[in-house]
Amino acid sequence: MPAVNPYAQLVAATPVREASVSILGSDSHYWDYGPIDAPVTMVTVHGFRGEHHGLEPVIAHLHGVRVINPDLPGFGESSPMTEAEEDVDGYSRWLGLFVDALNLPQRPIILGHSFGSIVTSAAVAGGLATPALILVNPIAAPALQGPKAFISWLTAFYYRLGAALPNRIGYALLGSPLITRFVTVQMAITRDPALRKWIHYQHTTYFSRFSDRDTLSRAFRASTVHWVAEYAPSVSVPTLLIAAENDQITKVADEQALADSMSDAELHVIGNVGHLIHYEKPAEAAAMIEAFLAARIPST
Repeated sequence: MPAVNPYAQLVAATPVREASVSILGSDSHYWDYGPIDAPVTMVTVHGFRGEHHGLEPVIAHLHGVRVINPDLPGFGESSPMTEAEEDVDGYSRWLGLFVDALNLPQRPIILGHSFGSIVTSAAVAGGLATPALILVNPIAAPALQGPKAFISWLTAFYYRLGAALPNRIGYALLGSPLITRFVTVQMAITRDPALRKWIHYQHTTYFSRFSDRDTLSRAFRASTVHWVAEYAPSVSVPTLLIAAENDQITKVADEQALADSMSDAELHVIGNVGHLIHYEKPAEAAAMIEAFLAARIPST
């Protein structure tokens, strides 16, 4: 039987418009969900090797919020940047220019998941104006020192090998369905067989939609040499941290330390989930986002 999307009805019921804009040489595609005249607009940044489909379950659970959900340059439908490097500075610069290019009537809330939490934190710390920052599965500490450090170092070796091999072999290795399945098995916590099957389908379908192996390798390095705590002292806007009890990359203690280091942050931990909150607990994440916006953003 094919994998069934447990959130399909909610996603289908959410209005969506597709567009693109040229930023730093990247033909950057984005999807615009929800009512255009919503009182609050949010711009999202997905995780490493992800693309816009990954955050759709969370978006579909939100009510009365407009969400603009792009593919990062070099992933999904977006072409790589030609006027910036694939590093945190380059991606954060891209994000600021992307928000400006949208010409929104008000500054959007910024949300980042996983690697997106690093990019968005760097952008806000660097001056991107926003009423609030929301980080889901934030990378609070060095990824290679997380709860599964051995797996992280094995992953680093995998990306180095993929970059060093001849192009066709390296690309095949980096896009291998077997490797993708191994990663998914490590990340998925749910015991629901139907949900696990759908998560495998999501990763098999979208996890290898990268433009080229050099872009992928540089993006991976960016995801491991920086973390949110570096930028936290310079983030002064209200910030919501949504962490996972069993996150395989960041310990809850590190998430608490991150929250404590920020001037205006609140931490909420979702139980019985790992680094895939957006797949396994999107309703809980959306409820936390809505409560945060209602309490901290007057227009909601």
